Order: sequence, then C-alpha cells, then structure tokens
Amino acid sequence: MRGAGRRFAHQLAWMAVGALALLVAWPASADTLTPMRASTLPALQATRLDALLVADGKPLALTDVGARQLDGNQWKSLDLPQDARIAAAFSAGPRAYALLGDAKEVQGVARLRTDAKAIALEGLPPLPQSLSHAQATANDTSVVVAGSAADGHHVFQISPGDEKPTWVDRGAWPASGEATSLAVQTGGIFVTTPSDHGTEALWRWSADGGWKKRSDVPGDVLPSTARAVGQAHILYLLGKGDTAGPATFQTITGSWAPLPGASANHVVAATGWQDGMLWASPASDGTSFAMTSAQIQSSKLLLRWLDWIVIVVYLAAMIGIGLYFYLREKRNSTSSFFVGGRSIPFWAAGVSLYAANTSSISFIAIPAKAFESNWQYLTNNLIAVFGLMFVAVWIVPLLRRLDLMSVFSYLETRFHPAIRMLASALCIVTQIGSRMSVILFLPALAIATITGISVTWSVILMGGFTIIYTAMGGMKAVIWTDFVQVIVKMGGAIFAIGFIVWSLHGGVGEFMHTAMAENKMKLLDFSFDMTKATVWGFIFLVLFDVVLTFPKDQVLMQRTLSTKSDKEAGRSIWAFAAIMIPGGFVFYMIGTALFVFYKAHPERMNPLLPIDATFPLFIAAELPMGVTGLIIAGIFAAAMATLSGIMNSVATLISVDFYDRLTEGTTQKKSVFFAEIMTVIVGLIGIGSALLLSRFDVHSLFDVSIELAGLLGGGFAGAYTLGMFTRRANAQGVAIGIAASIALTLVAWSFKLVHPYFYLAISIMLCIVIGYVASLFFPAPTRSLKGLTIYRDVE
Repeated sequence: MRGAGRRFAHQLAWMAVGALALLVAWPASADTLTPMRASTLPALQATRLDALLVADGKPLALTDVGARQLDGNQWKSLDLPQDARIAAAFSAGPRAYALLGDAKEVQGVARLRTDAKAIALEGLPPLPQSLSHAQATANDTSVVVAGSAADGHHVFQISPGDEKPTWVDRGAWPASGEATSLAVQTGGIFVTTPSDHGTEALWRWSADGGWKKRSDVPGDVLPSTARAVGQAHILYLLGKGDTAGPATFQTITGSWAPLPGASANHVVAATGWQDGMLWASPASDGTSFAMTSAQIQSSKLLLRWLDWIVIVVYLAAMIGIGLYFYLREKRNSTSSFFVGGRSIPFWAAGVSLYAANTSSISFIAIPAKAFESNWQYLTNNLIAVFGLMFVAVWIVPLLRRLDLMSVFSYLETRFHPAIRMLASALCIVTQIGSRMSVILFLPALAIATITGISVTWSVILMGGFTIIYTAMGGMKAVIWTDFVQVIVKMGGAIFAIGFIVWSLHGGVGEFMHTAMAENKMKLLDFSFDMTKATVWGFIFLVLFDVVLTFPKDQVLMQRTLSTKSDKEAGRSIWAFAAIMIPGGFVFYMIGTALFVFYKAHPERMNPLLPIDATFPLFIAAELPMGVTGLIIAGIFAAAMATLSGIMNSVATLISVDFYDRLTEGTTQKKSVFFAEIMTVIVGLIGIGSALLLSRFDVHSLFDVSIELAGLLGGGFAGAYTLGMFTRRANAQGVAIGIAASIALTLVAWSFKLVHPYFYLAISIMLCIVIGYVASLFFPAPTRSLKGLTIYRDVE
C-alpha cells in the first residue's frame, strides 16, 4: 500500500512538472475582455434637456416641453407635480431621485416615482445646508449629495430606509475645485475634481481613512456621468473636447481601463442604464436629441475539449473510489460506514482534516478576500496552529479513548441525553445552513462564470456527484477522496500563482514591489478595534473556537475518531497543523497575485462579475487549455472534500443521535441503510439551500459563512468547554447557557456591535459564562467524571 502510494505521488509530481512547463508557452492575452456595444434609441423631441435618468427601469428625460419617458419605441409624456422645483435628477438602478431647488442652490432631495401618466415626488429630510454646484448619486441603501456652501465643500449622506433617516456630513474633499462627478462603491464615496496641473483627480472617502486621493483621471470626466457597476467598478465617460468614451475605474486595484466599442460626441446628459450607459447628444436639426445606449458585453468563456477531459477524469475517479469501497466493504457495520472501521492512518486523517477545513471558501472566497484587502485573516491560521497543539495533546486523545461515533455522545455521558440531542440538532442546522449552501454555491459560481452552465445546474451536478460517492463509500471513501483532492487543488493553486507571476513583465520583482507598495501583504493588526479583524480578536477566537471547543465540529472530529488509537488521533491533529500554515499562505498568495495582475491588466477584468468571481474569471480567461480544466477540477475538489464530510457527518448524527435512540429494534445494517438514505437527503437539502442563496446579491460569501457559523454554531460549542474543563457544570446550566448565548449573539448581530468574525467566539464565551453561573443554582453532578475531563485524576 505504501509503495503504491509513493509511486502514485511520484507520478503526480512529474505531471505537475510537465504542467508547469506550459508556463513558458502560453502568455496571457492583453485584449479587452468586456467591450461595449452601442445602439441607437428613438430620438427625443425637445430643444433643451435638463436631466436624463432612469425611473422604474425606463429612461426618463426632463425637457423644456415637460417630462418624457421611453416606453417601447416612443417617448410618452408624463405630468410633473405642480410647483415642483426640480434642479436636477439622478438615478441608481431602478431608483430615481430629484434635487429640489433651482440652478444655483439645492435645498433637498426627493424620491421620484412614475406611473402611467405622472411623476410623484416623496421628499427626504431637508439638507443640512443649501448646496451649489451639486452632484448626487445613490445605491441600494443610501443617497449622497456633494456641493459647495458658504463655509466650503460638503458631502451629505442619508439612508432613506432607516426608521429616522438623518443626513450625515462626510466632510470636504481636500481640493479647491468643484465636484464634477459622484459615485458610491465598495463602501466608499468617490468624487472627481479639477486639479491644479490640468488633469482631474479622483478622491475617495472611507469610514476608516476619511478623504484620500485615489488616482489621477486619464481624461476629463463629463459632468454627472459616474455610475457604479458590479461590486468594484465605476463607469465614466472620459474625453477631450467634444468627444468622449467609456472607461472603468477599478476601486480595489486603482486602475483605469478604456472600454472600446462606443464613442460619444457632444454629450449634454448621461445616466447609467442596464449594464452600461445612456447618453443624449443634440441632433443636427436643433429640435431633438439623439439617444445612444452603450452596454458592457460579457461573453461566457467556454471550456475546451481538453478541459472537459480533465474534469471528467477527475469526477470519474471520485465515483470510482466510492464504488471501490462500496464493493469492498460490508454494508452491515456502522463502524465501517461512520468511522472507517477505525483503521485510517494518522497521516491520511491529517490530510483529510485539512481537506475538510479548506473548502471552496478557501479556493475562491479567500483569494477574493485577499484581492480586496490583505492577509489579516491569515493571522487566524497562524494562531490556530498553537491552539491545535493543545488539542492534539489534551482534547482529541480524551475523546478518541471513548470510542465515539457521534462526538455529541460525550455530552450525553457528561450531562444528559437532552443536551446531546439539542447540541446535535444545532450542529446539523449549522452544517447545512452555514456551510453546505456557501460551499456548494461558490464552485457553482465559478462553473457558471467559465462554462456558461447556469448556477442552478452547476449546483445540482456538484451536489449530485458528491452524494453518489459519499453514500456508496462511507467514511473511507470520504478520507481517501480527500487525499486525492488535496493534491489536485493544491497543485492547481500553486500553478496559478506561478502563472500569474510569470505573466508579469517584471516577474517576481514587479509582484513584490506592487504588493508591498499597496500593503497587500499586511498580516498583523495589533489595534484594539473590535470592529476589525485584529490579532487580539483572532487570539480570542482561537481560544474559544479551537482550544476550548474543538470537539464541536463533527466533520473534523469524525476523521480523528477514524484513527487506530488515541495516539494516532493526536498525531492526525499534528499533521493537520503542519499543513495549515503553508496551505493558508498559498490561498492568500493567490489573492495578492490576482491584485498585482489586474492592476497591471485592468482591461482583463469583467466589471459585471462579483468580487468572489475574480479567481474563476482568471482561470477562464488567462490559463491555457487543459490547465483551466485542472484548476476547475481543483475547485471541484475543494468543494467536494468538505461536502462529502458534511454529508457523512450529518448522516452520522441523524442516525446515531436520533434514529438509533428513538427507534426500537434497530440493527447495524438498518442503521447503515438509514445513514445512506440520510446522506442523499442531506445532500438534496444542501442543494436547495445553495439554490436559495444564489437568489441574493452577496458582497462576500466568505463573510456570510463566518456570520452564519457564529450565529448558529456557537451556542452548543461552549457545552464541551463546560464538560471537559469544569467539574461543576451540570445539564440545567448548560441548557440555559446554550439558549442565552444564541439569543444574545443575535442581539449583537442585529446592532452590528462587533466584526462578524467575533460572533462565534462571543457566542461560545456567553455559553461558557452563563452556563457555568447557571449551574451554580442547581445540584452538582453526582456521576463519575473519570475520563470525561482533562483532570485525569477525577473519579
């Protein structure tokens, strides 16, 4: 077995070397990935155009002859409110707003709505000060107005959806010129102004840093033409003289990219519309305006034949492993199906632990997070290693000696059957609700980006293949497919980093210079701001999430329970810790490499895609045939490794903690069959939850997974701490602690009191503190605690 494994690893290494040789033969393209396509709309009959916007999804013009809205192929007339003093109007998506006042001063803002015959205005609170030279913009949650008053420039922001909306002054941009455009994107406010050296400057306001210069503008911004596109781009009309063209500013990399395919002449008004812009130019007859629509074109980058061969071979191998163990193992042993017959080598269990811990969240969302920010979240990996050392010595061997299948059996022995069932139920909900949905949706997003297959079908196919080999092969199939999947996904990740660095003109030097200059490798934040991801926060999190409550995760614990002895179980944790740090650096390095690449090649980005699709886009657009298929297989591997573990673990919990306890006359054969059925049902529920998640526009799925895990998974985790580290805790106190911690964490979430990363640790801490204090009001445990706590002398 060992000799065969070494030969297999040797062959994989030579395959990787051969793949890396392709680096010198396939440079990345420099063509624009998303050109624009211009089309002509019906002309607008008017001699003066005061404003152009989009209201309720349709273009709307305010002219000298009244309001006109495009309905099909004609402009129809709408009645304006009597005595309406509309100085200007603007829109963001389907929402439209009017600036109230006159040409010199603006005093307020109103929501603008249309029906079949008229325009209605719904006023917002008055501006704190009247503004001249006003610019305005909006997004889904706020409205922003910028302009000048007697005491200088001001930028006012309001959230109309608040119970009592109030204007907040964001201060003044540090330049003397008036604002020429205004946009809201990626949590910041962007203003362009003329500068002293002839070019315009782009300023950004953020809650952390206030106003800072972000970039020089490569042209003159046509007034009021900025609009946010996607999650991290702003689309402008830039030009010299009477001619202009569309260009995007990437708010993360700070790079500009012109968009070919459309040009604008003598533009008098413009607005964002659909996936691009709509602008008006005077017609030669002087009695109408020519209307032009320019839309960003986003074509699917389809996989080629060699990519499909690689993917099919990978999927067939996974099914083959599941079928092998299905035919080899007898299906009447719960030990075989749930814990692999307790025969798994420690090194295989350790690799499987890493595979389960690095899902598609690691392969897609973490590079996206590092692309958007830096390496601060990697601090968690570094600190977690020290926590795992404690777990390897004290916690895992203790539980392995109990010969558990469900780790929640410990809570029954230590406390009460009700605590076991409550904690097990919460764990099941957490795994399905906060993990399966995100882990399934992320690779589906990648597949949809690359192949054109819909997210729905991608989710169904991914979940379906995982269900098949997990239900057939049980825990042994899970662990040995994990082993293969780690090789596939890590090989693809390392190849991607090498390809990106090689594709840069300056190679490693350019990579390091850009990354360091932009602070993209910042790792440690020692501030005491609990709204940020800091070192102290990660220490706090690791203490409660790893050191005190590691057994809460059945998915991970089931792998350690599959080893031959308590010593082997401890060694599996050491192997896991040894892989975690280099593995973490690899995935964060991908994000940094993507930042450097797209800063140098902004024209290769797709403004319409979400930030989480950055790495899938690179895979599809830049990598050579075959290698794209290899890394897509790596994305499959990242997701399927975790999904298979979740399916098997949740099926184990349902079977062992509920079915065996609540059903009379069960046998091991019946339990295994029930677990196989539950594996299928759990997989189908996960597919459904992923499809539900796909209906929402989520900025960062990494953050979503963190929030859901904290809100759902922290309450029951503290029960292990109370059981293993205290002698006084009892079932009544633990039940109170679980309920109270969930309720109070929901309060912290609703008021956004801390960074989402801390929800889990806070929930665990609340469970421990409240549960212990509550236990003091009830009798102390009378049963023997020998072997159930870290105090080995306790009887």
